[in-house]
Amino acid sequence: MRVSVVGTGYVGLVSGACLAAKGHSVVCVDVDEDKVDRINQAIPPIHERGLDELLQKTVGRSLEATTDLTRAVVDTELSLIAVGTPFDGVNIDLTQIREAARQIGEAMALKESYHGVVVKSTVVPGTTDEVVRPILEQSSGRKAARDFGLGMNPEFLREGEAIEDFMKPDRLVLGGIDERTIDHLGELYRPFPNVDVLRTNNRTAEMIKYTSNSLLATMISFSNEIANLCSEIEGVDAAEVMRGVHLDKRLSPILDDGTRINPAFTTYLEAGCGFGGSCFPKDVNALIAHGQKRGNPMRLLEAAMSINRDQPARMIALLKKHFETLEGAKVAVLGLAFKPGTDDMRESPAIPITETLIARGAEVSAYDPAAKEEARKVLGEAGIRYFDRIEDALEDVDAVLLLTRWDEFRRLPDLLSDRKPQPLVIDGRRMLNPTALARYEGIGR
Repeated sequence: MRVSVVGTGYVGLVSGACLAAKGHSVVCVDVDEDKVDRINQAIPPIHERGLDELLQKTVGRSLEATTDLTRAVVDTELSLIAVGTPFDGVNIDLTQIREAARQIGEAMALKESYHGVVVKSTVVPGTTDEVVRPILEQSSGRKAARDFGLGMNPEFLREGEAIEDFMKPDRLVLGGIDERTIDHLGELYRPFPNVDVLRTNNRTAEMIKYTSNSLLATMISFSNEIANLCSEIEGVDAAEVMRGVHLDKRLSPILDDGTRINPAFTTYLEAGCGFGGSCFPKDVNALIAHGQKRGNPMRLLEAAMSINRDQPARMIALLKKHFETLEGAKVAVLGLAFKPGTDDMRESPAIPITETLIARGAEVSAYDPAAKEEARKVLGEAGIRYFDRIEDALEDVDAVLLLTRWDEFRRLPDLLSDRKPQPLVIDGRRMLNPTALARYEGIGR
């Protein structure tokens, strides 16, 4: 198929590059000329594992980028809307969605052939039908279902693993206003055989995405609430508690040959210093607000978000157990991105933790394998020294806060083995062996 993708963020660019690799002819559209130029040079504008190689393989062959949305729509059969939908605390901001719909509609008015418009951005139930549809109809002078298709196709991509998730999907949710729309969208995914496909309406497709993210976020907050209680009970370690829970065969099934399967979702049932990113906080809060508008308070989700907001403070509390004052304390912060495999700083627990350290007079040394430049934009330079090597960040520090689960950080016990005196290590992701360090604290321990 000939496909246009409007928006080149994590979702848009990864989707476009992967579809191009699967044999479609893809045009990615963005208003940012610098980003478009970088893509056309096969230079990733974002940090995502495998994206560099994918762009090298597809750019100039089956993938291109442009600022000309009209040409992209006129020359293609299907347009995916993958623009941002930030949450302002009350509503998701549909400014970019509305503008994309308006411009796509105006472009459709220039062509006679049937065109499919599919929303991939995360939007609350009803947005595709009640917001996008009337804009498309008004700006194109055409009628949905009769003259063009309108669908909703949520993404389930984990940052850092987005390409793997797109190329090997666990499900395809195809929403549409009619069967023709869904069939047209189905052609896009014909190169993905043997995948469970759910054909549904747009509202249900929109709700599936919010429900999926809300479930995972709730699992994390549940684990952290249990961990916080465990930390108050002598002799109980939340890491061992959750390992025991994971062994429930309903969570980790045992095959007939005795092999135990450890599903990836159990990683959300582990203690930590909180979740962040562009999806979980935004989507859960948006669903809470949507429920309130409908007269249906989302009490469980409100509690999940409350727990998550408080969780970074646990790291500071563990640090204060060992320091009478943080004034002048030399603290290494390992991990700035909200998760490994990405440079995304949005809603990262590292932000409130680092800001608190600076406010209390600590001298902060910061290291992240990918997010140094993004961190500079968010946290600034005052009170922080950024390093390119973990060894340099650890030089002459009193304490180490481990905030992101980068595999590189598993080297920490070896890196600190000859230090005298040993710095305190506070493990915010419970990824280290407590006995491997002379001075160790961990969430839930």
